[in-house]
Amino acid sequence: MKKILGLTGSPRRLGNCEIMIKEISRQVSEPHELQLIRLPELDIQPCRGCYRCLFKEKKCVLNDDFDMVLKSIIEADALILSVPAYFLGANASLKRLLDRGLSFYAHVDSLWGKPAVAAGIAGIKGKEGYTLLCINSFLKLVLADNKYSRIIYGALPGEIFFSDENKKIASDMAASLFGARLKKTGPSCPLCGGDTFRFLGDNMVRCMLCSNKGVINIINDKPVFEIARGEHELFLSKKDVMEHKKWLKGMKDRFIKEKKRLKEISLAYRNKVNCFNA
Repeated sequence: MKKILGLTGSPRRLGNCEIMIKEISRQVSEPHELQLIRLPELDIQPCRGCYRCLFKEKKCVLNDDFDMVLKSIIEADALILSVPAYFLGANASLKRLLDRGLSFYAHVDSLWGKPAVAAGIAGIKGKEGYTLLCINSFLKLVLADNKYSRIIYGALPGEIFFSDENKKIASDMAASLFGARLKKTGPSCPLCGGDTFRFLGDNMVRCMLCSNKGVINIINDKPVFEIARGEHELFLSKKDVMEHKKWLKGMKDRFIKEKKRLKEISLAYRNKVNCFNA
């Protein structure tokens, strides 16, 4: 029997995010059990940036709920993510988890290519801001295979299923989770599939998902993006992930080599200032 992990970023129990996860689960044809984790209810502390999870025991030194979530992601056969839009972006509980992502690199083989679908829930149509980008970024950086993600609308708990269209979206997500990926219909990055871009001038653009740069052309009245791979990729292939892991671990030797110089620069700013954590 398959194990599906549902991650909800909503503080509302039985709100739109939770029932979306459960509706998708109901429509998955594969026999499975669903585990639900409510991220806002967990103690997930900010990353200290100590890099210790990359060495020795390869485990985060912080004593909180992160390891439980990571273990659940590793053990799952698939992921369903649903997060509400708060002030034009995904609820902060999602980013708080992602900020601990250095710990993912000890488990690349277990995480790579895990099928996933995701829904962002916004209360006002068109006011989701960058929520979908947050969701897509999370799935890429947790090394999952994003089969289908999109924004749906509904403010009151349960309101998303006033719409039959949203039930159809849940059905499509369920079918794609262990099945074929839904084809993108709009313009997107040819490298990562992202559909959010920063326009840099002179037809130059940057994909905000994989952070690579290229050009935009209008062909047959439609925008076409030509994006080139960068010198340092994070997730486009498993090899890229392993190279980035190697680079991260190399920061230890670089720090030791530059320690004296770094200390001299830092100590020059060790004066008293009026701040709450002084």
